[in-house]
Amino acid sequence: MRSSTRFSPPVLSIAAAVLLLVSQAVAAQEQVIKIGVSGPLSGSNAFAGKDNENGVRLAVDELNAKKLSVAGKTLKFELVSEDDQGDPKAGVNVAQKFADAGVRFVLGPYNSGVAIPASRVYSDAGIIMSTVGTNPKITQSGYKNVFRMVASDTQVGSSMAAYAAKELKIKTVGVIDDRTAFGQGIAAEFERQAKASGVKVAGHEFTTDKATDFASILTALKAKKVDAIFFGGYAPQGAPMARQMKALGLNVKLLGGDTICSPEMAKLGGDAVGENVLCAQGGAILEKQAAGPAFQKRYKERFKQAPDVYAASFYDQTLFIAQAMKSANSTDPSVVATAIRNSSYKGVVGTYAYDDKGNMKQSTVTVYTFKNGVPTPLASY
Repeated sequence: MRSSTRFSPPVLSIAAAVLLLVSQAVAAQEQVIKIGVSGPLSGSNAFAGKDNENGVRLAVDELNAKKLSVAGKTLKFELVSEDDQGDPKAGVNVAQKFADAGVRFVLGPYNSGVAIPASRVYSDAGIIMSTVGTNPKITQSGYKNVFRMVASDTQVGSSMAAYAAKELKIKTVGVIDDRTAFGQGIAAEFERQAKASGVKVAGHEFTTDKATDFASILTALKAKKVDAIFFGGYAPQGAPMARQMKALGLNVKLLGGDTICSPEMAKLGGDAVGENVLCAQGGAILEKQAAGPAFQKRYKERFKQAPDVYAASFYDQTLFIAQAMKSANSTDPSVVATAIRNSSYKGVVGTYAYDDKGNMKQSTVTVYTFKNGVPTPLASY
């Protein structure tokens, strides 16, 4: 005779009801906070977009492990990442998509040309935007929810020019920019400071952020006997530019901003990228900061590679936003933005504090060169 244990329908109904009540109770005590990341996850700058996203992902993982409580609810952070392709139109579409999806905190965009038009959408939607876009125009619109978490072109371009004049003793320089908002902005600031430092700007040439052949503009600058070339643009163009300089026998320094301060520059440029290439990047020297080596270790363990240019900044700003939520006891973006402006946060790569326009009150700029394929710091300003 076979016997079996069966639960009667009423018992099953009671168990289901209990489980439902428990899940509802947990849900009532939990609040989901969507953290958006807008960056180039495809195309030539995808390496930078992924690195930035990883910085946020690491911060989100750590925040969820801490189970942060605000206004009586445990916050559950969710990363929502979108590919803006480094394109202004796509970036605006991403901004609207975030707004429609209830994302109220966005890290990015990476590119200045994307950040400038997207910032208006974010402002209208009441979304906090934290960007590494360096063009000064990003924070000139008066939006109270926009933060630039690194030095601007004014600081980066000026620092590179000052280093070129004082340390490299450059007398004559050629300038090339890729006509993007970033490239034009940083090239203009470099040129302004170079002239103020007594450096002659022998010529200013133009290219695009899709170009691969720079022979004609490099030949033109070679004819002007320049001591160095400053490039306002990105590593995918900077690397072949360095290769073509070598092929043309143009044995002068190639200078640039933060966007060529990446292992990707050496990866793409090979033996044409070494101590002949110098770049300026917003932020202190990561490995020399108290919490820098530990961050590098955690990042490498999590993602099986070393952090690139701005992973630490994206990580820091995500934690700053969470700190502001905690101190304000609110997740309302306008309240959180005010808390960010009225406080500071000591991150792994420096201390973050913003002025009334959303610029960093103080931002160290570090000049790097390349040794064995790795950006190596030379000096900080």
